[in-house]
Amino acid sequence: MQEERHLSRTPLAFPPAPNGRPCRSSSGYVAGRVMPARPPPSPGVTSHSVQWSSSKAENQATFISRGNEQWRETEAARKRRRKVKNSLVCAGICLGLFFIVLAVVFGTNPGSERDENCPDHQLGFTNWDPGHNELKKVVIGEGDRFRLVSSATLHSIIIQQGGVLVFADSADGSKNISLKCSYILVRDGGELHIGAEKCRYKSRATITLRGRSNEGEWLPTFGRKVLGVDSGGTLELHGALKTSWTLLAKTLPPSGLEFGSYIERPVTRGLNVRVVDQDTGQVLLADRFDTHDFANESKRLQKLLQSQDVGRIIAIAVRDSAAKNLLQLTKDTIQELLGSGLVQDLSYRQAWALVGVIGAGNMSCDESVRDYENHDTGGKAKARKEFVTLDGVRFAVSASSQWKKGIPQAEFQVNVSEGLVLELLDEVQGWEMGDRLVVASTDYSMHQAEEFTVLRCPECTSRQIMVTGKAQFLHVGEIMDGIDMRAEVGMLTRNIVIEGEMEDSCYGDNWCQFFKHDTFGGHLKILKNFTSVHLSNVELVHMGQQVMGSYPVHFHLCGDVDKLGGYSSPTFLDSLAIHHCFSRCVTVHATNGLLIRDTVGYDTLGHCFFLEDGIEERNVLFHNLGLVTKPGTLLPTDRNDAMCSSILNNVYGNYIPVPATDCKAVSTFWVANPNNHLINNAAAGSQDTGIWYLFHKGPTGDSHGLLIETKAELTPLGTFYNNRVHSNFKAGLFIDKGVKVSNATADDPREYLCLDNSARFRPHQDADPQKPRIAALIDRLIAFKNNDHGAWVRGGDIVFQNSGFSDNGIGLSFASDGSFPKDEGSSQVVSESLFVGESGNYGSQGGQNKYWGVGGVEGKNRTLPRDKTFPIRGFQIYDGPIHVTKTTFQNYMATPVRFTSAIGFFLKNPWQLTPKNSFSLLKFDTKVAQRVFFGKPGPWFEGYDFDGDKNEIFHDVDGSVTGYKDTYVSRMDNFLVQHPGCKNVTSWFGSVCSGKYAQVYIQTRRPQNLTMTIVRDDYPKHPMTLRGINQRADFQQYQPVVMLEKGYTIHWNGRAPEETFLYLINFNKGDWIRVGLCYPQGSDFQIMADIYQRQNSTAHSVEDFLKVASIEELQNKPGQRKYYFDNGAGLLFLMLQARQDREGHSYCSTQGCERVKVAAVMKTQGVSNCMPAAYPTYSMTPKATVAMPPPSSGKCESCGASRLAFTSDPYQTYLRVQIQSLGKTGTQQGQETPFISVNSTRFSFGERFYMVTVDACSGTVTQNVSFAKADAVMANYLENGISARSIVLLGSKDTIGGDVDAISKKLVPLGTAKPARLHKRESIAFFGYRGNSRPLWTRLYSSPAGQGLPLLEKYIPLQLEDYGCTMVNPVHRKELELLHKALQ
Repeated sequence: MQEERHLSRTPLAFPPAPNGRPCRSSSGYVAGRVMPARPPPSPGVTSHSVQWSSSKAENQATFISRGNEQWRETEAARKRRRKVKNSLVCAGICLGLFFIVLAVVFGTNPGSERDENCPDHQLGFTNWDPGHNELKKVVIGEGDRFRLVSSATLHSIIIQQGGVLVFADSADGSKNISLKCSYILVRDGGELHIGAEKCRYKSRATITLRGRSNEGEWLPTFGRKVLGVDSGGTLELHGALKTSWTLLAKTLPPSGLEFGSYIERPVTRGLNVRVVDQDTGQVLLADRFDTHDFANESKRLQKLLQSQDVGRIIAIAVRDSAAKNLLQLTKDTIQELLGSGLVQDLSYRQAWALVGVIGAGNMSCDESVRDYENHDTGGKAKARKEFVTLDGVRFAVSASSQWKKGIPQAEFQVNVSEGLVLELLDEVQGWEMGDRLVVASTDYSMHQAEEFTVLRCPECTSRQIMVTGKAQFLHVGEIMDGIDMRAEVGMLTRNIVIEGEMEDSCYGDNWCQFFKHDTFGGHLKILKNFTSVHLSNVELVHMGQQVMGSYPVHFHLCGDVDKLGGYSSPTFLDSLAIHHCFSRCVTVHATNGLLIRDTVGYDTLGHCFFLEDGIEERNVLFHNLGLVTKPGTLLPTDRNDAMCSSILNNVYGNYIPVPATDCKAVSTFWVANPNNHLINNAAAGSQDTGIWYLFHKGPTGDSHGLLIETKAELTPLGTFYNNRVHSNFKAGLFIDKGVKVSNATADDPREYLCLDNSARFRPHQDADPQKPRIAALIDRLIAFKNNDHGAWVRGGDIVFQNSGFSDNGIGLSFASDGSFPKDEGSSQVVSESLFVGESGNYGSQGGQNKYWGVGGVEGKNRTLPRDKTFPIRGFQIYDGPIHVTKTTFQNYMATPVRFTSAIGFFLKNPWQLTPKNSFSLLKFDTKVAQRVFFGKPGPWFEGYDFDGDKNEIFHDVDGSVTGYKDTYVSRMDNFLVQHPGCKNVTSWFGSVCSGKYAQVYIQTRRPQNLTMTIVRDDYPKHPMTLRGINQRADFQQYQPVVMLEKGYTIHWNGRAPEETFLYLINFNKGDWIRVGLCYPQGSDFQIMADIYQRQNSTAHSVEDFLKVASIEELQNKPGQRKYYFDNGAGLLFLMLQARQDREGHSYCSTQGCERVKVAAVMKTQGVSNCMPAAYPTYSMTPKATVAMPPPSSGKCESCGASRLAFTSDPYQTYLRVQIQSLGKTGTQQGQETPFISVNSTRFSFGERFYMVTVDACSGTVTQNVSFAKADAVMANYLENGISARSIVLLGSKDTIGGDVDAISKKLVPLGTAKPARLHKRESIAFFGYRGNSRPLWTRLYSSPAGQGLPLLEKYIPLQLEDYGCTMVNPVHRKELELLHKALQ
């Protein structure tokens, strides 16, 4: 989508310099010209202005400027001239005017009007034609202002000390210039200009950077094959305006036809026949008739043709021979029905091909014959006719027949005729014949992205483009099931090109074990203190190197490049096309305040939009598109499995990296500091992740030492608004982890900057943990067709709102920002969002899509994430606390080999889960078979017996999940949290219970590897065994969820630990449980309570426990620090009761974490399992502490997301309309009543035809009518009864009948491209429009006899200008407001 541009960008100046030197003092605005925001540093040494050098003597030439002594003499001469008489001054002025006129005449481009905004129109420039010499080294220096007027090849160019090089242009864009050299360096007051912001370059300019990785000059800091901008340099490149990228507005099916193209070469003798649907191009029947040997075959063919409806397309091709037993009656039928003029004379082995239309006569017939002679027909008999579908797509049906070298051949094809027409969401500017574009994948594999070439199309509108070839894969161009899945269309061509000259294959030390092609491209590198850099509408191809620091565009340690850095015209990259490159797209390295907008990064290696060292802040990425981001070698996080395990240069010793934990993180947007702004971007396919936020513990790489610490984990998130992520192999959005910030050592042999799991995002005001948390807001994320996760997010506080997830392995997972006791507790919230399990986007096989099988609501074959058996989940609970509210779930249907649920849990979870996880105001549509699924032993779940698996639980706040308000849902076999009144839901493997719940965090030492068993006194026969989390640490931890106001006993599979801490987690003041810890008889104890402060690891409010003589005495004083040891049973009893208040989402109280420490001195070494002695002595009768509520009654009107459509153009209003037609078969089977729905308001009908009209400007339903049959009344209504600017919705019931031809004709003005053939159709559904335009969403659906139509749904845009709406609501463009705010 192309956005309006209102940025105040100031073009650079080209003031005349009569003395041959650029003016460095002026900074005022002059008629479209502005001097650089700050002057370049003064040169320390005066050098020669232009130097050409060559090893060949005949090419040597030097142009020498005036030295310092000469300059002093000139100044003295000027002082003397001031004393000259007035008459001489006047003469001098006249002479000056004369030379100015000469400069105008001879110094500007001939044949064009001078424009002061154009660099090549400025006065004082010399036309420059350096020719072609690969050995020439050119230095453009002080006093040199060159206009390059023709193509050139040089060794190198250095532009410095006020030297200026501009490319000549022409008004008609014919001045195509190519400059080839090994490097160009702009520095120290030098300037390179191609076009300007106010004077776009019209011709084609190409800068080709030459050289091999092992040859040529290496420049310090810059390297080889580089366009470099050093301190004081100016680079201004401004190509012709082109829309950078937009979205498809109509689905592009494979080959361009809904049912695909068709090509077949039959191998059977006789007349081969294909029957083609004239309305869709679908091949309905393929048959062959051996009329050479069998007369019955001729009769069968005759019956087939006579049974076809008028208008059906028939293609016939002879293979071998067909004439011998082709009966006369059959020939007559072919002639009569298809208009053949050649079939009557068909002879032995004659090649014959025909394409005709039943009942259309010879005007619709195309046919040809070739005579057989000497085992050959001397070519093909060809027949071809063009047709148009109901949707207006032109297609061709062709047949051919021949003998070739004694072999008979026949062929049929059905293809889109000429080029494909792409329907686009936005009006596109500057897309021209010959341009290359890419259409993104809308499936799980990014490799389904496809490139096309633009064709000339005079009849195309400003929102249409015709391209060559045909699509191999499905590219969705519509909103499906409420989620915007429209494919991105990126323009790859610009008229200013910077490219690397490449070898035919990989060579030398360029990682040829991983890449077969040359990866040593050119690169563009900008260093600190440049004077001015602005690039717009520039193409960079074959750029970047698998060499650190050499990227297509690289801002290297530039600091602040906006107004904070002294730039009155902030630095920007606008509408770049970076494609087929070899190391990233744009690297922002220790650079702040850069604007990157409308830029396409396609088919690149390594992280694409790369914010590198963790200190980059305030950068704005607006409306950029990245797709097909492939692995590279540079950093561990760039690498795939093979690269990760075989690149060992920087590991310690014999360590072999683990790909899953050290590498495999290549991302289209790699953001190493949260204080950057991402608005309206698309990450449309990466080998791993679309957008990855990670958190550096300190500055890395070249930024190391610039700051003491980054505080990235604590830094509030910048703006995140309206971004889309899809077709990524790992995740769409990933917020988690960091990188290793130390070199490899024996203690940690992993490579520097490998992926590291130590960082946790916990944003606070001013990045100060003592100040309040600042919630990170993810607003309007669209995530679909990501193999693993739509989004994985760790940390808090984090809020997702107005977001849509569809067709992901897992829609969204939250993980807490750490492990207790370090994690303080935070909030993770989802609101006003939509989760779709499997949409109507069935996908396409191929393009590295691995899994194809049955799925979805209709049980059809489709592409699948991960595996055919992978349990798809909408929202996944990991630990918590999370809260999901005002959210809708739809289309979660299981298959015989796969579990699917709207709400699910992290698989094989060793971690804790909190009962504070909660859901409210949820809506589940009828196509959600399983609202919740806890799991089951088997594939993916394995034993289903980790600690976290056993403690799965959440709170149903309002009953919108279970139908029981204020209840908790847990595993059906977890008796720590149940009571007799709980309601089991067997299909969920869950139980719905009332009560109050919390957690106990138990930490043990000496020994640290015990298995703990906890038993609730109510259910002694149902213990829970926990293995703990840290199997290799010096302590162990367990965290069971418990029902409050109950008693529990704890046992071990070895001798009890010598030291045990019990923390009260999520206990409110006054909450309590009784716990009995098993110890050997005769043990002694030292027990104390304190409040632990996690911030500084200190404790306060220390109290010792005193021993009491009985358990009754203990229970009578629950608030006192007492304990009772039942020596006979070996049970140490404690009353754990919270004394402090807890606020918000914190795990602990406002004073700290209340805990109890038990230090035991044990005299025996036996196993501390006291269950036989504990029960039935301490058994209790099961009962509820909180009564179960009654089932909820009535429909929740406020449940679910308020929005029905989640799109990438949120300023556009969409109307959701549905048509459920019902054929005779469905009626007989008692299926649902047919209806039309408009924004969830349903209109049901009993007549055969029913219709609803809606005002396309307001979205208001204006009429709903029905008709008993297709007749003159209905035809008249369609023609005269519908108001202008109306959306027309038409459905049917039972078998359609009456004068369907008349009705079909009346549908043409409402949206069909031609009258449809509706005879023998069972059901129809029509989305039409009455008005002066034909919107792309108009469509007629029909089903053959015996088949019905599924529920059909469309999202129709309202208030379009094309509708002619007179009272259009003002458009609120929030993304532009956010952009403006970010640039302040």
